[in-house]
Amino acid sequence: MNKNHCNPGKTEKSNEAQLTWWQLSIIGVGCTIGTGYFLGSGIGIKMTGPSIVLSFLLAAFGTYIVFNLLAKMTAKDPQKGSFCYYAKKAYGNWAGFSCGWTYWFSNILIMGSQLTAISIFSQFWFRDVPLWLFASGYAVASIIVVLLGTNGFDRIENVLTAAKIAAIVMFIVLAIAALIGWIPGKSKPVDISFFSLYQFFPKGFTGFWSSLIYSFYAFGGIEVIGLMAMQLKKKEDAPKAGQIMLIILTVIYVVSLIFAITMIPYELFNERESPFVTALSNYRLPFFPHVFNGAIIIAGFSTMAASLFGVTNLLNTLAEDGDAPAFFAIKSKKKGLPLNSLALAAAGLLASILTALAMPESIYEYITTAAGILLLYNWFAIIISSFKILALSFKEKLMGFLGLLIIVGSIGGALLEKAVRPGFFASIIFVVIVLLLSLKKTIKIN
Repeated sequence: MNKNHCNPGKTEKSNEAQLTWWQLSIIGVGCTIGTGYFLGSGIGIKMTGPSIVLSFLLAAFGTYIVFNLLAKMTAKDPQKGSFCYYAKKAYGNWAGFSCGWTYWFSNILIMGSQLTAISIFSQFWFRDVPLWLFASGYAVASIIVVLLGTNGFDRIENVLTAAKIAAIVMFIVLAIAALIGWIPGKSKPVDISFFSLYQFFPKGFTGFWSSLIYSFYAFGGIEVIGLMAMQLKKKEDAPKAGQIMLIILTVIYVVSLIFAITMIPYELFNERESPFVTALSNYRLPFFPHVFNGAIIIAGFSTMAASLFGVTNLLNTLAEDGDAPAFFAIKSKKKGLPLNSLALAAAGLLASILTALAMPESIYEYITTAAGILLLYNWFAIIISSFKILALSFKEKLMGFLGLLIIVGSIGGALLEKAVRPGFFASIIFVVIVLLLSLKKTIKIN
């Protein structure tokens, strides 16, 4: 949802049926693994402790419910607009309009979240450099990337996807070697008490509940399967692509997190450093923090630049469909870039930089929380749209209601944690803005 590949408004050529199911799975994995996992999971660990593993498993289950219903709608009626189209079909123009703009705002926040994260990671080497200065540099670089056009960008994204997965695999291999004793250092002793209820839930149910929003955020991107279904050679392969994608993500996430929380006390994890770097901090691996940190910055930048490209073209598509001012449908003559849409997206980046300047210590938690909640609003819309569009069995409806319960619970969990509560209220502000715009549009049409 937040990357170049997840963009529903690319060129006509990109919309031709050309992908196999396994290629879509890999693209989906690349669209999903980002700094929300590399950094956000550390915040989740700090909130709930070892039970972060259960939090990720529950988020994976909720994600599967959403994906399964979206895949069924896609198989029945594949459409370029995916979940926005289905919302409009189920509840009217206002619902499609609201979904599109909520998605745009969530992508703007995701872009800001990635920008903030890679700036935080850059302070690993230059701690005295202000966060906003790094953010400004990366923002300008991402705008330049978009202005250069899309030639070769897909290939670069695929290479960087491999780099992200390789970084996680490197951590798992080193963690195994460290726990076996092949690497000098000291890890937290693991005994049976580790699995006691208190040790597993040291912050109680409240901490666990609050962590769910960060677990869901790490899975944000599953909607790419719906958005890109039109590019599959066989549209009926969309469910298979999504299932394989979810399995790969869940295994990667859960295995790496189990190693991380096994190696050091959860209290040592923090929001300023990747939990995987922290987990190996007691071992003599001078190269690892630098290599891993560099890999995350590269991957995070690619995600942010792709997000910028995506929101730019998404706004252009909304304008072409009449859901945004026609001003944003204008494209440049040379490269066909929607420069007006890019300007508004760049303004979103500027807002992130100004926020980083105003409150550098808490910006990442706030932006990530708001972005994650806006994503869940759209996932909520996917489920309730399926209730009207599909002829679901009792079991499927039950699963859908269970998915709604998990989503609502995750959103509510953000209210329980003081450190991330402002992100919840920020998401409400965005939703109110979208609803007011939708109401204005509806009144104008009538």
